[in-house]
Amino acid sequence: MYRNAGVAAKESGRSRISVLLDMIWCILFRGVGYLDYVVFGFADIGKEKRDTYMTMSHNQALVHMLNDRDYYYVFDDKLAFNERFSKYLKRGFIDLQKTDAEGLAAFCEGKTSVFAKQPDSYGGLGVERVTLGQDTDYTELYVRLMEEGKYDIEETAVQDPELDRLCPGCICTLRVVTILHEGVPHVVYTLLRMGSGTSYVDNVTSGGMYTLVSMEDGTLAEYAFCDKTASYYDRHPATGVPFKGFKVPQYREALEMCLEAALVEPHMGYVGWDVGITVNGPAFMEGNNLPGYDMCQNKKFHPDHMGILPVCESILGEKIDRNR
Repeated sequence: MYRNAGVAAKESGRSRISVLLDMIWCILFRGVGYLDYVVFGFADIGKEKRDTYMTMSHNQALVHMLNDRDYYYVFDDKLAFNERFSKYLKRGFIDLQKTDAEGLAAFCEGKTSVFAKQPDSYGGLGVERVTLGQDTDYTELYVRLMEEGKYDIEETAVQDPELDRLCPGCICTLRVVTILHEGVPHVVYTLLRMGSGTSYVDNVTSGGMYTLVSMEDGTLAEYAFCDKTASYYDRHPATGVPFKGFKVPQYREALEMCLEAALVEPHMGYVGWDVGITVNGPAFMEGNNLPGYDMCQNKKFHPDHMGILPVCESILGEKIDRNR
């Protein structure tokens, strides 16, 4: 916390002690943690603008308002999600618990790789890219994956060539957050998450990066942020492709798919969809019943210092009580 106060002080030109005291006040009375304080750029803005930012407490309150706990499993379990939203996967999958080594071999026939996932994992953890070949021992592979709890076996998706130009080696995902209110789905914001060139997953917790995507035309913001390095980049570190002006292919089709899918499970009205842009069209990688609120409010994306709370409250037609 002291170290981050120093970062915010340097960026704002204020003293570290004044920022530190302000941080503590925000923690106690706004529910804004010290990391969010820095990411949001709170050291540079006053009360009126601060009131527009969604906090962790607001986010939790929105989940409680719109999501039925009895249906969390649809998004917490990757296999349950795949079954419920199979129409939008654009790739095959099997549940190892419902087959054997021969079934695994049959699924993998003709493929050079598959992805094995722990159904209840998150943040890119418990995900393995399995390379296949003529010498693959499927009995041995089946036993190992079962022991490791990697029951969800999925075909490897092939990314759209334009996104491969930006970030090859992993499937970049478009995070689309929707709110379903009175039977009508709305898009709140869109982000693009990508690998940094060192991993086959794009999750921020696994060293990935993210940037805001304009909902007007699908173009990226000028900068991307990497939590692991705590640095901003104006171009991809592995390919050198500038972020500003880069347009996400199939963007409108991805939004339309998410708006349609938001109606499939009406008991879950607040969802973060992770969409891969593939050669077969937009495809769901997974869904989240606790969408993030912090990445989309990063200070580099909002020179006007406006958060997303008014957007959510406008959709709902009411204030979100963070103490709910």
